[in-house]
Amino acid sequence: MRIVVAMDSFKGSLSSPQAGEAVREGIRRADPAAEVDVLPLADGGEGTVDALVSCMGGEIHRIFVTGPLGDPVNCEYGVLPDEHTAVVEMCSAAGLTLVPENRRDPRYTTTFGVGEVIRDAIRLGCRKYLIGIGGSATNDGGAGMLQALGFELLDTEGKAIPGGAEGLKYLSQIRDENALPELRDCSFRIACDVTNPLCGPNGCSAVYGPQKGATPEMIPEMDGTLKAYAELAKRKYPEADADYPGAGAAGGMGFAFRTFLQAELTPGVKIVTEETRLEAYIREADYVVTGEGRLDGQTGSGKAPLGVARIAKKYEKPVIAFAGSVTEEAAALHSEGIDAFFPIVRGAVTLEEAMEPEHAKKNLAAAAEEVFRLISGRR
Repeated sequence: MRIVVAMDSFKGSLSSPQAGEAVREGIRRADPAAEVDVLPLADGGEGTVDALVSCMGGEIHRIFVTGPLGDPVNCEYGVLPDEHTAVVEMCSAAGLTLVPENRRDPRYTTTFGVGEVIRDAIRLGCRKYLIGIGGSATNDGGAGMLQALGFELLDTEGKAIPGGAEGLKYLSQIRDENALPELRDCSFRIACDVTNPLCGPNGCSAVYGPQKGATPEMIPEMDGTLKAYAELAKRKYPEADADYPGAGAAGGMGFAFRTFLQAELTPGVKIVTEETRLEAYIREADYVVTGEGRLDGQTGSGKAPLGVARIAKKYEKPVIAFAGSVTEEAAALHSEGIDAFFPIVRGAVTLEEAMEPEHAKKNLAAAAEEVFRLISGRR
């Protein structure tokens, strides 16, 4: 019996590799002869670097970069074994969790540190980039990142504009003569799971600004500033499209990556499954196991376990999912390709106890063992 295990992380408890290894342990207890391939899973957000680096034998690099508030932060990114591919999570350099709640104001947070990460990876020889842009604290349209990469964003006096969305109010000219020349040889795949345009009622300022600290009064001002920025960019780069699905991702980072770096915006789970060759493993499997910390209605909106299930159904493979908790809405996942799902909690415990890593690992292994005892006994 051959089983592919592709578990997303149990946030705050188990990483994707840890969850996968717990499932493997349970399956092996039920059937020591089972062949179990563990492939880490992520959707482009937190955990993507860990998943790809652990699966593909890469290395973690740590550097200090400019954080969203302008202070140095310790940032991690991955370099895969080919030595030309970097895996970056934007949230490590410009994430909302790096900003205390009492200091959240997207007018003044910057993406400069993201550009510094890319610059450092270029120095190491990386020319292919897989970048997750979820969880950002910013709304600067990627201006800070571009400045870190050598693009000149200038005011009417030819001086560099200040950082953050507030700085875009002074933008008068965009120049790229001094952008890093290596960028011409770089390719960027951006893990982007939203379809918001840059501006308007569905744009980044209106939809995501409030969770980053924007007040109702800030939103129209930031939106107007981004619109002017996009119009100026389009005069220099005719292919710039503020309405492109995903342009508004991460406070306009989708727009910046696509306009200035010719990036491809792609669902995060698609990037991860392609890089790990998950489909090839599933094609040869008898069973597929996936899951995440919580299976609910959001799982059916393109999250990682659903991506696994859809690949599996191309080859008519049975799909089993495990989760820390399961809601009533998760029943809809049966029609999406998950044949059966199982919560792993085995008794009445507090949420903190359930999420304790050793406890979660033990419960996950035990749930997998019981399911595969039934399966192996029927073969």
